[in-house]
Amino acid sequence: MTVQIDPERTEIKYLQRIADFTGKRVLEVGCGDGRLTWRYARSTRLVTGIDLHSDDLRFATIDRPSDLDDKVLFALADSIFLPFAKETFDIAVLAWSF
Repeated sequence: MTVQIDPERTEIKYLQRIADFTGKRVLEVGCGDGRLTWRYARSTRLVTGIDLHSDDLRFATIDRPSDLDDKVLFALADSIFLPFAKETFDIAVLAWSF
C-alpha cells in the first residue's frame, strides 16, 4: 500500500493563500525530497531548496520533473548559515521544518 501525503493538497492551498509565488525567487528551507516543491514551483521564477539530508536532496534531484530542471535547484545547507547573498530571495518557505 502506497502512502499518500496530503492527497487533498491542503498544504499548497494554504501556502497560496499566504503568498503569491508567481514570478518570485523562492527559498524552501527543509525541502526534503521535493514533495511540496513540485506543487508550487511552476509558477515561480526560481526555487532553491535546501536541506541537511543529502539523501533527501538526491531523491529530489532524481524526481524533479524535467520541465523544472532550469527552475528548481537544490543545495545541502543549514538555514542558520545560509550560503546566499542578502536579498537573493523574495519568499522563504518553511514547511514541516524543525
